[in-house]
Amino acid sequence: MPQTKTRDGNLRQPVVAGRFYPGDAAGLARETAGYLALAEAPSKRPTLLAMAPHAGAVYSGPVAGRTLGAANLAETLLLLGPNHTGQGARLAVWPSGAWRIPGHDVPVDDGLAAALLAAAPALVSDRQAHLGEHSLEVLLPFLAQVRPACRIVPVAVAEPDLAVLAQTAAAMAGVLAGWGQSVSVVVSSDMSHYVPHDTAKKLDTLALARILALDPSGLYQVVREVGITMCGVLPMVLGLLTALALGATSARLAAYATSAEASGDYGQVVGYAGVLVE
Repeated sequence: MPQTKTRDGNLRQPVVAGRFYPGDAAGLARETAGYLALAEAPSKRPTLLAMAPHAGAVYSGPVAGRTLGAANLAETLLLLGPNHTGQGARLAVWPSGAWRIPGHDVPVDDGLAAALLAAAPALVSDRQAHLGEHSLEVLLPFLAQVRPACRIVPVAVAEPDLAVLAQTAAAMAGVLAGWGQSVSVVVSSDMSHYVPHDTAKKLDTLALARILALDPSGLYQVVREVGITMCGVLPMVLGLLTALALGATSARLAAYATSAEASGDYGQVVGYAGVLVE
């Protein structure tokens, strides 16, 4: 897609290009294609929800590629990611315009964004939460390759109240079910942070067991009770609740790794998991 002309406030510029992933279009396309080539053949069943990690591509790129390359995503994508910066609203929707990555502008589906904002009172039109946040940006090169014509609605999720998440999910699912076009949910999350490799695998297994059981309240509880440093637990709870309301029946683990596989440091790792919900 050629880069678009739009009002500056509506064009979200990349903030980690050249650091988390290549800053030039050709290098980014080549590297992303290599990670996607690691995936099994895409599922024939539509993917209601995909969860993929968002670290630097050298660390999490293989898991993201194996996950998103095996997904059967719709061309309209509801993106749910954590808010690492603490800026902006707790449930912040980027409402219009486009998000730029090197060589490609990914358009925002402003009609769907408006419908979601109208249906879910907790959702707020807010760009501030997204300006310095990397979690959704890092997935865009993968999504733009697997679905070149994709349109997105980015949401930064920092709402800790499970009841609010449940109410928001019900409202969003109602919009998506009646939208007239298929919509897939894509959640951005890493797993355990800065613990030994074996500890990360043990803790992440606990969280992933609840995800694979399609148990969002169980995920919320185990992460809090055990102290699992899964940065995207809130967007994943919201995503799972939404997928269940849309008829999700199964989930599978597409990939798992830790940063040790790239760094060689098994003493302090970050865990990365990819999940597909159908």
